[in-house]
Amino acid sequence: MFKIICVTDRGSCRGDFETQLSRIAAAGPDGILLRDKQSDEAAYAALLCRMQALSRQTGVPVIAHSFSAAARRCGVTALHLPLPLLTAMPDAEKAAFSQIGASCHSVSDAETVYRCGASYLVAGHIFATDCKKGLPGRGLDFLHEICRAVPLPVYAIGGITPKTVSAVRDAGASGACIMSGFMASPDPAALLTQLREAIL
Repeated sequence: MFKIICVTDRGSCRGDFETQLSRIAAAGPDGILLRDKQSDEAAYAALLCRMQALSRQTGVPVIAHSFSAAARRCGVTALHLPLPLLTAMPDAEKAAFSQIGASCHSVSDAETVYRCGASYLVAGHIFATDCKKGLPGRGLDFLHEICRAVPLPVYAIGGITPKTVSAVRDAGASGACIMSGFMASPDPAALLTQLREAIL
């Protein structure tokens, strides 16, 4: 099943961050990757524990970002890492998680993610996006190349909308990560419906 994952970003949120997270969780995406680069580890851990409680209420899995100790403290078993953190993580620490993923921006990155024992990867950015202003997207050919390079589920990120999500699926991706679309949406449930209808 093609999955729709929300990636959070406080800077893209037009209202209260946690209120928007609650709306997104209520909409029912296939997961919420809790990315919050503006918080230190203590603040992130507190937010993650609140999100884990929300996850139990809604059934939407939460994926921790970067802070592995915070994830363990909150009982979160899925972890997403920048590539340097993944390559530095000892195998014993990886064993604490049922799912580990990392971001990649090249075939070489993807091969490294695979060698490090990750269970999925996120490839981007695929299309032009306000999150990467002035940088052209790497495109669908790049995504297709990544999908062929490694035997892992590949999730595309960057500028994905209801108009482009089917092309991402057709390029071989197992899912799409949506950041600013969900963060800025006044109606995350409607956006999710549009995305899912586009890939029927």
